[in-house]
Order: sequence, then C-alpha cells, then structure tokens
Amino acid sequence: MDKVTASPRIPRLRLDELLEELQARIDDVRGTRDRVQNLLEAVLAVGRELELTQVLERIVAAAATLVDAEYAALGVIGPDGRTLVQFLTVGLADDEIKAIGPYPTGKGILGELIRHPQPLRLRDLAEHSSSAGFPANHPPMQSFLGVPVRVREEVFGNLYLTDKRGGEDFDAEDEAVLATLAVAAGVAIDNARLYQEARRQQSWLRANAEITRSLLSGSSRGEVLELIAQRAREITGAEVADVVVPVAGTDRFSVELALGGDAARRRGLTMPAEGTLSGAAYGQGCPVTSPDLGADARFTAGPRHFDGLGPAVAVPLGAATGQVQGVLLLARSTGGPGFGADEIGPLLGFADQAALALELAERRRDAEQLTLLEDRDRIARDLHDLAIQRLFATGMTLQSAARFIDHSGAEERVMRAVGDLDETIKIIRTTIFGLRTREEEARQSLRSRAVRAVAEAQQLLGFAPRLSMEGLLDTDVPPQLADHVVAVLTEALSNAARHAHAGQVQVTLRATDSQVLVVVADDGVGIPAEGRRSGLRNLALRAEETGGALRLGTPAGGGTHLEWNAPLRPETIPRDGAVQP
Repeated sequence: MDKVTASPRIPRLRLDELLEELQARIDDVRGTRDRVQNLLEAVLAVGRELELTQVLERIVAAAATLVDAEYAALGVIGPDGRTLVQFLTVGLADDEIKAIGPYPTGKGILGELIRHPQPLRLRDLAEHSSSAGFPANHPPMQSFLGVPVRVREEVFGNLYLTDKRGGEDFDAEDEAVLATLAVAAGVAIDNARLYQEARRQQSWLRANAEITRSLLSGSSRGEVLELIAQRAREITGAEVADVVVPVAGTDRFSVELALGGDAARRRGLTMPAEGTLSGAAYGQGCPVTSPDLGADARFTAGPRHFDGLGPAVAVPLGAATGQVQGVLLLARSTGGPGFGADEIGPLLGFADQAALALELAERRRDAEQLTLLEDRDRIARDLHDLAIQRLFATGMTLQSAARFIDHSGAEERVMRAVGDLDETIKIIRTTIFGLRTREEEARQSLRSRAVRAVAEAQQLLGFAPRLSMEGLLDTDVPPQLADHVVAVLTEALSNAARHAHAGQVQVTLRATDSQVLVVVADDGVGIPAEGRRSGLRNLALRAEETGGALRLGTPAGGGTHLEWNAPLRPETIPRDGAVQP
C-alpha cells in the first residue's frame, strides 16, 4: 500500500518544480516586456519635446526610472571637450544642491567617462583609480553606471546613475537599457538643436530686417545701436550687452551703450585696450570668447564691472571691412552655456550692421555739417550781394534827396535815417563775417571748453562724469572769467580723480543774471582732514581774484560737494574768496 501511494508523489514534486521554473520564466519575460515597454515610453517621451532644456530634463528623469537609480545626472561637455558646462540632476533636493556648492566640471569618475567615452559600470565608486571622493555635504554613493550620449558620432555628454534601489548592483541589462536610451537621446537632442537653430535663424532674419528699416528710416546712431544690442541680447539670452568704442587719441575704450545688469554704472566707463576682452577683439579684428568673464585671468584690467558674469563674447564692429569701429560685448550669467560657433557666425553679421550704423551716422553728420556750411555761405552771399547793395543804394538816394529838402527838421531826419542805414550795413557785414567764422568761435566757447574738460577727465576717472549746463554761458560770461571757470573745472575734476575714489561725479555749470556757478559733486571718500590742499588753495585764490567764493561740503550720503562762484560784474559780489565750510 505504501509503495502504491509513494510512486505518484515523485512526479508531482518534479511537476511543481517545473511549474515554479515556468512561473519564474514567465515573470522574467513579463518583467522584460514591462521594461521594454517602459523603454519605448521613455523614448517616445524624450522625442516628443523640441526645447533642448526640456529634452535634457526628460532624458535624465527617464534614465533614473528605467534602471531604478536613486540618483541620476546628465553632464553636457563644453567646446573644449574636457569640461562639463551644464549639469542636470535627479534625486537631489534644491537645499542639498545649494549645500554641495558649484556643479562638477569633470574631474574624478566624471572625467574618466569624458576621457574614455565608453559605458562604465562599478560596484563601488571608491574602488576606481580615478575616484576623487565627494565634496562636503554630498550624499554617499556607491554603485555607478555611466553611458556616453552621442549626437552624430560626437559625444554630447554623459549619463551618470548611482545607487540602484534595493542595494543591488547595476547589471548588464541595466547597461543595455541605458545605452539604448542614450541612442534615442542623441536623436532627440539633435532634433531639438536643429529646431533651436531654425528658430534662432528666424530671429536673426527678423532682427536684421528691423535694423535695416531703422537705418533706412534715418534713425539716429544711438537708436540703431541700442536696437542692435537689444536684439543681440534677446536672441542669445545674454545677461548684458555693451557697445564699446575707442576713445580718440588714446589706447582706451569707452562704454557708449550698456544694457542689462548694472547698465547705469557701466555706461561711460573707460578701460584700457590691454587686458580686456573688448580690447582683445578690437586688436585681433575677430571674435574673442571667455568661458567665465568674471574670473578670466586674461582679462583683469580696468574697472571690475563684470563680476558675477560667466560666458562672454566680444565681436568687433566692421571686421569685414577691415576698419574696426568698436566692439559688441555679450555676457551670460555664471553657469550659463558658452557661446558656440553657431551663435558667433550670425553675431558677426549683426556686428557688421552695427558698424554700418556708425558709418552712416558719421556720414549724416558730415552731410549735415556740409549743408549747414553751404546755407551759411548762401546767406552770407545773399546778404552781401542783395541786402547790402540795396541798403547802400537806398542810403545814397536819401542822401542825394536831402539837398532838395528845405525844411531843416525833415532834412535832419533824412540824414539820421542815412546814418542808421550805414550802421545797419556795418551790422550785416559783421554778421556775414560771423557766419564764416562761427565754427572756430564755437570751439572756443565756454560750453565747448567745458565739454572737452569733462571728456578729458573721463580717462582719469574711468567713467564719464554727468554734465549739466544752464544759462547764457557763451554770451554773458566774459572771456577772462571763462578762462577761470575752465581752470576751476579742470582742477576740481583732477582732484576727484586722484583723491576721491568716486563712482559718480556730477558737474553743474550755471550762468545767472549776476554770477557764474561751478558745482562738482562726487560720492567718494570726502576730503581728508590731513593732506595736501594746494589744489583747493588754487581754487580759493581764483575765487578771490574774481571777487567770488569757494565753498566745500559733505552731503548726507558722503562724498564731496564743491561750489565755486564768481560775479559776472565784479561789484555784484563782495571779495570774500576764502574757502568757506
């Protein structure tokens, strides 16, 4: 009886084993099927996006899901092929990222995959010879899987996965799945880049058409330059855009136009040609780039007004013609992508249009000046040939007719009219002479001399002082007093440049009915209690000599407020030229 019951139990046990093995294989097939399904869904999700940033975010999120990784990252390799310029992560919270500090640049294991773009699978990161450890506040990581992402046979970046959930190691199947995703990611990235390039080209074409219309409509130089800088900034996603032009007769540059960031502080700044990004582009006549303008050791000269900015490019204006007239400088925020060849090419065409704007503005000024001179010559000729001759003939006629007038009072009036006509002829002749010598006189006017003094001080200060002029400075201020005013202005600006360490200087020149006033105010360190005061003594002596006064003060916000005045007529103000508090 026992033998009869025992014999069927053995086949049943084997059948159970076979069923369990079959179930396991079915589960494996089902798992593989689910994984393939997840992979297909990931490929579709990645390929559905057209914006490059969104594509990259989808890729790294899909990679983490497919291999069940705790942490995932996608590092984009820069133009130099050695460093990472963009790093997208999954699994780290914002406060963790902030505590860790700057994103990696491609050292250690990350750099190993950059140098050798082949799949890399590790049980323990620390065991690899290229391991460089983790920065402070970085979470511990052990298992690792890395796969390169190629776009048209060129390595675009790398996928990095760490810490498979459940404490398991990444296996060959994980590697195969991730490699498949990397291929799909390369196609999606290529499509997104083509889409981005097409949109950028459309933007450049629209901007070029807009600038051409502006040039042809007769817009001013400043308006066209601002339009060019604004459109270049918008299309490239730059944080700041500056137009820098050379200062005539010097080896320095001045920021003529500034957009974005601290534009008001940059506008008017002067900088040397040597040791600056703009100077390098101007001297070489070709675009010059910097991966990090704020920290680039090549460009440290001049005022530090680019701190906090990252990738930058300086494009010469007019390089195609061989006559560089200035530089268009664009800079992105720290951590932004660098400027590639696909962006610099259109920028060169844009820069040529900026050079055309400068050239047209110069030609318009010349044409306007020529028209003005021609009008003056015509007016002078008409006054001489027509007005004077007719007045002279009228005077001769009246003078001849006066002999036939018997009434003494009437004769006297006629002769007085003849005298008035003679005086009028003299005035017209003086006006004619003035029309032909006005340009030279304009260069010697007080306003023109003040503008030149302020422009010369710009090179010493490193920025352009603000100048305000009011009143009849050229007509009411006597020439000798105008010489004193220019000397005072020059000395005051020189003192501000040498001693004040100021960031802003405001100059006011005003002529009233009774006096001329010079005010120079800065936001510097003020006047030290101890130190040389020879410059101030000179200003005080000039005030005393002209019957005016010199007053010094410290505004509530700090700095120096210098006020110098002198009477237009010596009797209008007492002679109290001592320095007053």
